[in-house]
Amino acid sequence: MMNRRNVLAGAAGLGVCALAPRPVWSQQTVTVGSVEITTLSDGHLTLPGAFVFEPMDPQALPAVLKPFEIDPNAALTPPCNLTLIRDGERAILIDSGAGSGFQSSAGKGLDALETIGLLPEDITHLIFTHGHPDHLWGVLDDFDDPQFPQAAHLMGRAEFDYWMDPNTVDTIGEARASFAAGARRRLEALEDRMERFDDGAELVPGLSAILTPGHTPGHMAFEVRAGSESVFVVGDAIGNHHVAFARPDWPSGSDQDSETAAKTRLGLLDRISGAQARLIGFHLPEGGLGQVERQGQSYRFVPA
Repeated sequence: MMNRRNVLAGAAGLGVCALAPRPVWSQQTVTVGSVEITTLSDGHLTLPGAFVFEPMDPQALPAVLKPFEIDPNAALTPPCNLTLIRDGERAILIDSGAGSGFQSSAGKGLDALETIGLLPEDITHLIFTHGHPDHLWGVLDDFDDPQFPQAAHLMGRAEFDYWMDPNTVDTIGEARASFAAGARRRLEALEDRMERFDDGAELVPGLSAILTPGHTPGHMAFEVRAGSESVFVVGDAIGNHHVAFARPDWPSGSDQDSETAAKTRLGLLDRISGAQARLIGFHLPEGGLGQVERQGQSYRFVPA
């Protein structure tokens, strides 16, 4: 049975932090028109396999995982990939990373920015996919001041309202109750400066929001487009490189509403593969950048 201690203890309880390599800070870069998109490592998480696999068919799961050499009973160490978008005028960071308050193996984003010559003050826009700790908790510094003081802060309206609702902590379930409390504390501190947006909004020229619910109620993905070229930044709407592609219809324990998340995932994979576009996933390997290859009723992640 999953509980809050299982999730938050992660690395310490399982003793597997050393399995994951030291992050390669500037991982992948791609251009779309005149826009440069770079993925940066925020480190990695350490999670019990059950956090993802528990609702899946235990008889069928090993065969799906075998090509990826993943043991469903072992710990998972998914990477965390921040996305930096630069167009000459703006330096846009999608998600702030985990900061220092979640898992010790994560929260490395400021170091990653420093390696490419950027300080937190250089970020002009900070846009969130959703409010889970590894995406939001780095928004404040150790003194609870904004970590990115010059940035416009933006979050989807439905997502913001969900985490600000005082009932969320009591309805989200024990394993995620601390997620809700942590999100609300940070969003309350930033409420006056947090801009809210809706599905389809163009946040800056060439960057549009796509409502992708299920992982959380108001999860957002984003499309960066220039002419016929586009890159989809999908956050956790496509949460891993194995089951999420091979069996996107299966429920995942990482999603708060697994049925809605599966429908969202199928729609995104179909859209991205059909457009032959690239995608960036927060927890996808090798920097998170790649393409989607359709294989009958399933898909495959092809790293860049």
